[in-house]
Amino acid sequence: MSNKDSFKSEIKDIVGRLTTMGFKTGMREDFFKLYEGNPGDGVCALYDEEESNLRLYCIRYGSQIIILGGGGHKPKSIRAFQEDKKLEKENFILRDLSKLITEKMQDKEMWFSEDGLDFEGDLTIENINYE
Repeated sequence: MSNKDSFKSEIKDIVGRLTTMGFKTGMREDFFKLYEGNPGDGVCALYDEEESNLRLYCIRYGSQIIILGGGGHKPKSIRAFQEDKKLEKENFILRDLSKLITEKMQDKEMWFSEDGLDFEGDLTIENINYE
């Protein structure tokens, strides 16, 4: 069974919170569990409600840009994502993506738009091979 079937109301809540962030509040730090990746890579998780079962990973660039990744069911019986193979995989995909974006930005192939609301340049990301 998919998360869409098992956690429909939680998915609606996540979409609602993302919509509020996108149109009203921005991506404030207190909406996220920071430091879910390597130091400085911006990988974080959207804070869930106390009774929530879903975890959504993302890469946060300041308060204006967010790249949504994957996630999944995080049982309350586990403390760390490393205890669940799917969550671990989703987290590491974003770590790798963040590293590739950082490299492109350092090489000046990719940069923030003048208003800071988007990326510009060569937005093609290759070399992420997960199945």
